[in-house]
Amino acid sequence: MKLYIKQKVFSFRDRFTVKDEFGRDCYSVSSELISLGKRLHIFDNTGREAAVVKEKLLTLLPKYTISVKGLGDVEIARKLTLFKPYYIINGIDWEVNGSFTEHNYTINQYTRTIATISKAWFSWGDSYEINVSDPDDALMVLAVVIAIDAVLARDNDAVSASN
Repeated sequence: MKLYIKQKVFSFRDRFTVKDEFGRDCYSVSSELISLGKRLHIFDNTGREAAVVKEKLLTLLPKYTISVKGLGDVEIARKLTLFKPYYIINGIDWEVNGSFTEHNYTINQYTRTIATISKAWFSWGDSYEINVSDPDDALMVLAVVIAIDAVLARDNDAVSASN
């Protein structure tokens, strides 16, 4: 199953539309305008809230809690090694590896590939293609990708502010 995210370029808050490989709307994502920490809501194509991605505050490295309706909560945490960062998803034993600065990475569970994510560079705004092996994992994968994108945006904002 393929999902496509197209971020709106000029927006006071984050808004994404998620489409399937046939161009149909599957999900919409919207952040809260005012909240302590980043908080993103994922809605299904009927407008019902399907998941929430919440930033945990007062942590050394970025952490997010992902609440998916019917599946409970998991935590995504960024880990540092000597060479490059990676993410682990506590609660479902997923690990995220790859090149985050190039927006090409995979989500794995042990030896099984859950999803591959790649970024389209030559487009207006950020566009992502997500290939999900099992459609039942699509919503959780989408929430993980959105959390990682929020971490990358925060890092980019911090670099921009220091220049």
